[in-house]
Amino acid sequence: MTAVRLPDLREGRLPRLARRVPVRQILCLLPLLLVAVVAVRHRSVLAEGFGQLRTASWPWLLAAAGATCLTWVAAAVTRQGAVVQQLPRWRLLATQFAAGSANHLLPTGLGAGAVNLRFMSVCGVPLARSSAALALYLLAESVGRLSLLAALLLAFPDALRLGTLLPDGAVGPVLAVAGAALAVAVAALALVRRLRTPVLRFVRTALGEASSVHTRPARALALWGGSLAFPALQAAGLVAVGQALGLPVPPAHMALAYLAATVAVALVPTPGGLGSVEAALIVALVAAGGPVAVATAVVLAYRIITVWVPLLPGALTLGALVRLKVI
Repeated sequence: MTAVRLPDLREGRLPRLARRVPVRQILCLLPLLLVAVVAVRHRSVLAEGFGQLRTASWPWLLAAAGATCLTWVAAAVTRQGAVVQQLPRWRLLATQFAAGSANHLLPTGLGAGAVNLRFMSVCGVPLARSSAALALYLLAESVGRLSLLAALLLAFPDALRLGTLLPDGAVGPVLAVAGAALAVAVAALALVRRLRTPVLRFVRTALGEASSVHTRPARALALWGGSLAFPALQAAGLVAVGQALGLPVPPAHMALAYLAATVAVALVPTPGGLGSVEAALIVALVAAGGPVAVATAVVLAYRIITVWVPLLPGALTLGALVRLKVI
């Protein structure tokens, strides 16, 4: 009988094979693959959006592009304000540009959150503190957006025809669902000890990090100033596109429509709000008094400038940051 020699599968061989897999190179190419998939799925929107840009006023479009670029600066300022440790400035800014691309490729908030958590980890921030900083950033950004929305609603109470935004009888079910979700969360924390313990530990860490940040005036100013500037710049970008395409809606009303629409879709788990944001923005601009056709053109052009044009450079930046081990 002839002996058959089996391959050597010693314990150390499989780990060596795993180390030969170019994981980092694969991660560098993955954002580009996701960009291609998303672009193919939304090719009709891209074609129509670029078509609208051909008829627009270019100075206003440049203003919209400038406001979009400044949103990354505002995001970087807010991120730095949410953590006590000094982060490398230019790497932080590049990370926000890359995080914006990741945010449009993954369900809302997950892409940017993962990129920033990894960046802070590489910078030496412990996971507990970086998670607390992420939570503080999200809280500050939400407060800033809601504060601007409330201020505009008080200043222009008749800017939106809310009857066109909310179907008849929709408020009651929405409030009931929100109340039920809150009750379930509170009951789970009260009854499940394995869930309650880590949640309370995280809350204590987050409160401690927030307290440390607010003992430093520069950090507190960066946190809250950036959290107000970020949605204000986003709204300014929409206003500029509206002016470029001749939307007959006052600029303040356009800003109010933008803030109302983004708050409404904040909990929709779609990549970057693709699809849901467009629909909500169109409805909000129509509710502010804009014609449907012009409002649609404005939203498509706005999303081209703020999402689709930066998507590929952002993905390339994300791949470069992964390769350079910045994240």
